[in-house]
Amino acid sequence: MQKAIPLAGQQRADHLLIAEMVTPASRVLDVGCGDGALLKLLAETKSVDGRGVELSREKVNLCVKSGLSVIQGDADRDLADYPDRAFDFAVLSLTIQATREPKTVLENLLRIGKHAIVSFPNFGHWSIRAALLFTGRMPITPNLPEPWYATADAHLCTIKDFVDLVSLVDAEVEDAVAFNSHGKRLPIKNSLSLQNLLGEKAVFKLKRRS
Repeated sequence: MQKAIPLAGQQRADHLLIAEMVTPASRVLDVGCGDGALLKLLAETKSVDGRGVELSREKVNLCVKSGLSVIQGDADRDLADYPDRAFDFAVLSLTIQATREPKTVLENLLRIGKHAIVSFPNFGHWSIRAALLFTGRMPITPNLPEPWYATADAHLCTIKDFVDLVSLVDAEVEDAVAFNSHGKRLPIKNSLSLQNLLGEKAVFKLKRRS
């Protein structure tokens, strides 16, 4: 992994990790780009040619007003329209758990980009396990703030589950890092079980096997 990027102000830990994984001056598609914070970060620190896809019309409008190239689209429906290898990196940050068909979305990311970068909340974190054990109810945490009946997160997974999905779509892990609420990094390749227990979120950089 590249050297950490020094930045002032509050930045999402997964965005900082993603920025370190992206090559300078590359073409990037940010799927589910939200308010465009990651695209802005990549433009400022890596001089990327960034494009975004976002489901919310309000957020698309905010991005466009900020000068970002973002269109309205649905990861489950619209990624199939993009040609193979159209981008150097296809990114999905804290969104895959909210898609209807995570496997198909991941396959499309790997097809569209030479590399795919995916971040997601880890449902295997010890606090979630403890909440299920001691309360017998679906947990509500800072990373999963909505009750089960109101959340868009239909396909929550653990780090181990995601590794299984990576293998299922015949992809290769180029880099993988878990991190806690303070942004402390826990490299995944060396100790999958420990990171599955301690990491609140994870970021994976992937590519299709040759």
